Amino acid sequence: MGLDFTPVALARQDEYRARLQQTPQVSADYSFVNLWAWAEEYGLTWAWEDDLVWIRQAVPRQVFWAPVGDWTKVDWVRRMRKFQDQDFVRLPETLAVRMVHSHPQARIKASRPQWEYLYSVPELIALAGNRFHAKQNLLRQFQSSYIWRYQPLSEELISLVLEMQDQWCVWRNCDASPALAAEDRAIAKILGSYRSLPGLMGGVLWADLRVIAFTVAEALPGEVLVVHFEKGMGEYKGIYQAINHEFLSTHREYGLVNREQDLGNEGLRKAKMSYNPVDFLRKYELLWL
Repeated sequence: MGLDFTPVALARQDEYRARLQQTPQVSADYSFVNLWAWAEEYGLTWAWEDDLVWIRQAVPRQVFWAPVGDWTKVDWVRRMRKFQDQDFVRLPETLAVRMVHSHPQARIKASRPQWEYLYSVPELIALAGNRFHAKQNLLRQFQSSYIWRYQPLSEELISLVLEMQDQWCVWRNCDASPALAAEDRAIAKILGSYRSLPGLMGGVLWADLRVIAFTVAEALPGEVLVVHFEKGMGEYKGIYQAINHEFLSTHREYGLVNREQDLGNEGLRKAKMSYNPVDFLRKYELLWL
């Protein structure tokens, strides 16, 4: 294959972000924060060419993700020869179409569990109309039931957020769920690297002298917010509506928020659909016949 795959490294994040800026359709999967968070869980490594960064996943099996860079300048017929019989996953739609057209022995398949949910920031702040009636009620119940305050995420709050995450994991029994345990490790890795990850943002909600909810997010190219992690303590009714509303209300300059995929979890899909997405970032797998 002729590519040298090495671990995802903090030292090259600025170079990577520059390549990401050139990518025609940016999925939340490909933000540096996401790669860094999940590198160990998925066995992610990358290889650098002059024009593209290739991403390889080793766990639970070897597959490739979309390369990062300007896809429009790539000769895909020539480039795909080195990936003959290699499956690709998490391909944004525009790239999937380009790649499948480059090789008659390839096909693409929609990967609905990986589709990312896109929402209107103004709509999620206003929560107006019948579509958001239940969300508005829950938000009002939270606002009127507790003495609370919102605070933007900062380095000084990291230890308190991690303490809340530990409490959340006890409540949800993360040790019994491989998915929740992996997410817990990813959250710890990101927050532990907070000082080294420029552009990371978020917020926390306080009540009863403790942190009861937090959001960890960043901006993607194209002025889109992406929420990587959002957690709230379940004994506070309306907590998720509140942290979402307060965080977005402080970032009205963005038009869209990407709340990532549902991974095929029916409960998560129902929750994400209940916020009335305006669109999806559709992703595909590329397979060989």
